[in-house]
Amino acid sequence: MSFMEKLFGNFSDKELKRIKPIANKVLELEPEMQKLTDEELQAKTPYLKEKLKNGASLDDILPEAFAVCREADWRVLGLKPYPVQIIGGIVLHRSCIAEMQTGEGKTLVATMPVYLNALTGEGVHVVTVNDYLAKRDSEWMGKVYRFLGLTVGLVIHDVQPQDRRKAYLADVTYGTNNEFGFDYLRDNMVVYKASMVQRGHAYAIVDEVDSILIDEARTPLIISGKGEDSSVMYKRADDFAKTLKKSVIVELDDKVEADEQVDGDYVVDEKHKTCTLTESGVKKAEAWFNVENLADADNMTLRHYIDGAIKARGVMHRDTDYIVKDGEVIIVDEFTGRLMYGRRFNDGLHQAIEAKEGVTVAAESKTLASITFQNYFRMYKKLGGMTGTASTEADEFSEIYGLQIVSIPTNKPRARKDLPDSVYKTINGKYNAVIEQVAECHAKGQPVLVGTVSVEKSEALSKLLKKRGIEHNVLNAKQHEREAEIVAQAGKQGAVTIATNMAGRGTDIMLGGNVTYMAKATLRKELTRQMNADLEVLKDEYEHAKARAKAQGLPIPPAPDTAYEAKVEMLMTECDGHADTQDADILAARKRFDELVAEYEPEVKREAEAVREAGGLFIIGTERHESRRIDNQLRGRAGRQGDPGASRFFLSLEDDLMRIFGGERVQGLMDTLGLDEDMPIENKLITNTIESAQKKLEASNFAIRKQVLQYDDVMN
Repeated sequence: MSFMEKLFGNFSDKELKRIKPIANKVLELEPEMQKLTDEELQAKTPYLKEKLKNGASLDDILPEAFAVCREADWRVLGLKPYPVQIIGGIVLHRSCIAEMQTGEGKTLVATMPVYLNALTGEGVHVVTVNDYLAKRDSEWMGKVYRFLGLTVGLVIHDVQPQDRRKAYLADVTYGTNNEFGFDYLRDNMVVYKASMVQRGHAYAIVDEVDSILIDEARTPLIISGKGEDSSVMYKRADDFAKTLKKSVIVELDDKVEADEQVDGDYVVDEKHKTCTLTESGVKKAEAWFNVENLADADNMTLRHYIDGAIKARGVMHRDTDYIVKDGEVIIVDEFTGRLMYGRRFNDGLHQAIEAKEGVTVAAESKTLASITFQNYFRMYKKLGGMTGTASTEADEFSEIYGLQIVSIPTNKPRARKDLPDSVYKTINGKYNAVIEQVAECHAKGQPVLVGTVSVEKSEALSKLLKKRGIEHNVLNAKQHEREAEIVAQAGKQGAVTIATNMAGRGTDIMLGGNVTYMAKATLRKELTRQMNADLEVLKDEYEHAKARAKAQGLPIPPAPDTAYEAKVEMLMTECDGHADTQDADILAARKRFDELVAEYEPEVKREAEAVREAGGLFIIGTERHESRRIDNQLRGRAGRQGDPGASRFFLSLEDDLMRIFGGERVQGLMDTLGLDEDMPIENKLITNTIESAQKKLEASNFAIRKQVLQYDDVMN
């Protein structure tokens, strides 16, 4: 914090001072709202709309609208926003970012500004990071809006165009950033105005705003068509790249020729993630492809294939940047550790990786329409966002989107202890210390969450834990189907969970375990048992029906098990759903689910108490991420709602971040101290070096995103 900020307070403190009196007005209206019948409360919506028509502003009706919505939250959901959540809602309405810690109830916070802004009739968009959260929130929070007489729409992957138009006409529309962006692009490609689905961009609230507006903003959204098939050239370029000698260095010196710095056919610059052919590499390429001069303008395309092939082999790593699954190369999101289905690396890099991995090389595509997330979200007249970690990117939010950050105080004081980093000389020394720490916590029943930066490293740690005989769960891009279930149970007594980046996982880690998932697991077993019993009875009937169809030359009827399996999946989705229904099977599943929740609650409460006694959730970071924000997200998983917890990062001087950005000072320190690999170093110089390396990287990533935006502005 700068001297001036200490003296006069920062933007966040000043804004909180201005907001508190408004929040108090909302709280003062609580007794008045409690007296109203349901019909009287619902009548407030047309009354407030009328006030707006007669010239009142949204700020004029804010206290009353927030109080109405708060009372509706309580009557419909059984949840009443805390005073700090009201403050968060006002921050969102004022076009700022509400920075709220994990577990502070961001989903409920949004109901109040959404209701207020929906009264204008121009439509409010609530943007989430994935389809599951969009669907869940549209049904769950949607109940409140419907109770108050507003309409709710949902835009996710499999919604048809005619239904999309209807969803955008609703007062409140839930969806993902990709769907909103692609719908805008498709609207710009239609021939007739009547075919457009969106109706304008009045107000949007972006959940996990840092993930959407910063992490995903490096690559624009692109709608592409089929281009030419040059798979043969990608394979030829890869066969050539295999024959080359690779040389890896931390950073190429701009002033010195690449050939003078290394001995190899191409050089990999780790810091900037680039590959460059040296003179010997160029000569080999000219001989291999039988061309006179590779630098000739006629050979530009060939050079493009060769550059792609050496980048695929030199910079892109399997199980870190991508995984190969069912004969397909799938990108791993570097921020969330999730698989990015349907996304491809651009500039032919994806095809070069496909050639390297020996899977089918897809045809190239050509761009039909494109927009950056920055330019899409800057179209909204008003924009608000919420996240647990935004402060480290304050400059970018302010410069690109004109958004200021307001840090909302927690509802209960934070009890998490953030311990100093432990730095080791080697990676082995670091891993030994991590295993010791896990074993120590596990022995006393304290749950542990270990964060890693790649699939490869999570699997290496898993092997070491298996050797020690410590039972654990692994959550990475390969196990993402069980994601919510693994995360939900990471707070059980003695649980050990290894996970790649925890950004935007959308599920809270509850101490003692998550009742919802325990009830669901039991319900699934019961439904499957019932299904198998029913299928046994139907088996003979089906065989007879099949024989009859054959004899009469009719088509064979479908087997009953596929229909039954689909039904079980539907009931599992709906058992804790919030959509209105008259379906007897769904109602029965919901009733049974509620019974199971009530059954498991006392057991979980007992276990939660034991976990609190043991010290709460212990977070172990095994490496610093390129962005401080991702480290903070991992830390923020512990200590929700005043729970105890602790966090510590274990680092080594051989980590990529330390090796590439640590510079000679750290290497010198390492040699001077002459420590063995199992001896931890707690040194201020190292911690400061890491922090400054992260700041440099954040600045360079900001520059990349800014460049993407500038290109888009030029194209516009």
